[in-house]
Amino acid sequence: MNRFPKHAFLVAVLLLCSFVHSRAQYDKDVFFWRGRQALADGKYAQSIENFNILAQLDTSDYQTYFFRGIAKYNLGDIRGAQRDFDNSVRLNPVFTSGYHYRAITESRFGRFEEALSDLQRAIDLRPGFTGLYYSRGVTYFLARQFENAVRDFDKYIRKEPKDPSAYLNRGACYLFLADTTKALSDYNKAIKLDRFDPEGYIRRGRLYSEKGDYEAAISDLDHAIELDSSNTLAYFNRALLLSEKKEYRRAMDDLNRVLKDEPGNALTLYNRGLINAQVGEYEAALSDMDRVLNINPENVLAYFNRASIFIEMERWEDALEDYDRAIELYPDFAKAYMNRSYVKSRLGLNQSSKEDYRTAQRKIQEYRARNVTDEGSFADTTRKYSSLIALDAEFARKDFNDEMLQHRDIDIRLRPMYRYVLAGEKVVDGEMLTRRYENPLLDRFAASSPVKVEIAGGEGELSSAQLASLDAVIYAQQGGRASFLRSVSESYSKKYNMALSSLDAAIGQSDASTDAYDHLYKAFYLMNRSVLRAEMIDFIASMQSNVQVLTMDDSRNTRARVKEHVSTDYDYSEAIADAKAAIEILDNIPYLYFNLGNLHCLSSEHLASIENYTRAISLFPYMGDAYFNRGLVLIYLKDKEKGCIDLSRAGELGVAEAYAVIKKYCEEEIKQ
Repeated sequence: MNRFPKHAFLVAVLLLCSFVHSRAQYDKDVFFWRGRQALADGKYAQSIENFNILAQLDTSDYQTYFFRGIAKYNLGDIRGAQRDFDNSVRLNPVFTSGYHYRAITESRFGRFEEALSDLQRAIDLRPGFTGLYYSRGVTYFLARQFENAVRDFDKYIRKEPKDPSAYLNRGACYLFLADTTKALSDYNKAIKLDRFDPEGYIRRGRLYSEKGDYEAAISDLDHAIELDSSNTLAYFNRALLLSEKKEYRRAMDDLNRVLKDEPGNALTLYNRGLINAQVGEYEAALSDMDRVLNINPENVLAYFNRASIFIEMERWEDALEDYDRAIELYPDFAKAYMNRSYVKSRLGLNQSSKEDYRTAQRKIQEYRARNVTDEGSFADTTRKYSSLIALDAEFARKDFNDEMLQHRDIDIRLRPMYRYVLAGEKVVDGEMLTRRYENPLLDRFAASSPVKVEIAGGEGELSSAQLASLDAVIYAQQGGRASFLRSVSESYSKKYNMALSSLDAAIGQSDASTDAYDHLYKAFYLMNRSVLRAEMIDFIASMQSNVQVLTMDDSRNTRARVKEHVSTDYDYSEAIADAKAAIEILDNIPYLYFNLGNLHCLSSEHLASIENYTRAISLFPYMGDAYFNRGLVLIYLKDKEKGCIDLSRAGELGVAEAYAVIKKYCEEEIKQ
């Protein structure tokens, strides 16, 4: 099927766009150059950081948003990329590439009318740019407007007659138009232009297989594998052909080769299960079907075929349960009614068996009356339900990437809670442009400290020499502030009990200080104690070989998960109480709400966590960590659309980890 070499990787735009930008400030030039260079080097997160700074310096530069959109696209943040392309054409309504690449993002979401409209705008602006016809041809293809797609590929080929990918794509269009002669001609042309690309042989091999010429098809797939021994698509397709020839062991070898690289590919597992059943390896077949249903619990054909395996094993109750589930998922599944009728008769459920038989016959007659003959219909009893399944579209891996979330532990960590830490002298490039939460009380607290402190997510970074130097000052102090600072130092050394005692002392002395603001500073002491108590729990969990993560599974219980698959719940109530007490003193500090959001999440109180992250964002709209954590929780609660938007915003605000999560969880929501 179709691949998209012309616009799957947007970095190619670097060759198309002119180096035009404002030179009003030297800093802008530097950041623009750094962003472009990082983009060219494939360092997309670094590129985004530089373009973020540029966006602060100048909100009117359309190229800043455009190139940042490219970086986001390559990190899988399609939503964020589209927002940036929106801005690029808003700022420059005659920016051809902006419309071009916005169209690409729109097509990823299945919004083909919008994509075609943008491509038409781009063509109107630059009718001589042949790449636009290629992209529109791909978009027409995705929209299943194959005749229009052919016309656009014709236009492109007239200007670029030596591009093999265009012939491959046009050939795919002809195949869907049932013109196998022209499709074969295009595939032959593509192979002639590039004899070292396995894709041409794979496409032609599938065409030969559809014509029933299995030997020619296998020969092409053999050639593709010779060119690329890691091409799982070639192995997969060859397995289908070998199975048709009843060479089951060779077919099994090819499927095993696919699963070596893609162990969670459900389509391959499904087909291997069918072959195992055909050769009488019923336990192995069951294992494969079990994995398919773990990955995709609504796969009706997997239930249907697993039931058939149970019948062969005379496990009638299990077969009945699977037929029940298949019918529940697809009430018009006549073949399932028929087979369930047989199972019920074996169980002595004669009356119910007769009812299922009559239902099956009625549904068959209904379908015949409507002249439903498509092989995709589950009510069509002529379909070979036990035959291996191939895809008409591209090789299905997006739905089955290395098992689904709910069936494995995903080490997706929440961004850590905020607390006061001892500050080093680290200087970050572009630090002056970093958005920070402005609050006079925070500044006053830091300024009045005998050693430099700052609010940070995590522990902060200090060398042992730096810590020793600061300790010399800290331990010479007296009073509540001194106790607080000692607790901060003790936390670095994992002296949790000592740190907790020091914080208790600081909190107890906070109202007796000579500082008029000390009763307000108590909120900061409570914040640190809340974080310390949570950290002590995490430390205990790690000693027990647990990992505190946001585990995305069907149980919807966020917990520490033990290696032996035993879960232990931990009590964060004291940490929560401290966080709430801090908020009662100071109700306008976003870090306090962020921390409370984390604690609620770790306590499986997910709606409360979302409320607190939202409050943190309302107080500080540039808090990327809050967007990140809220996005994770929303995804966990199955609201992927909102969750992915939050993650995109987090990445835009500098949380580089967001893009790995977007790639893992958000791309599957996008139509390919």
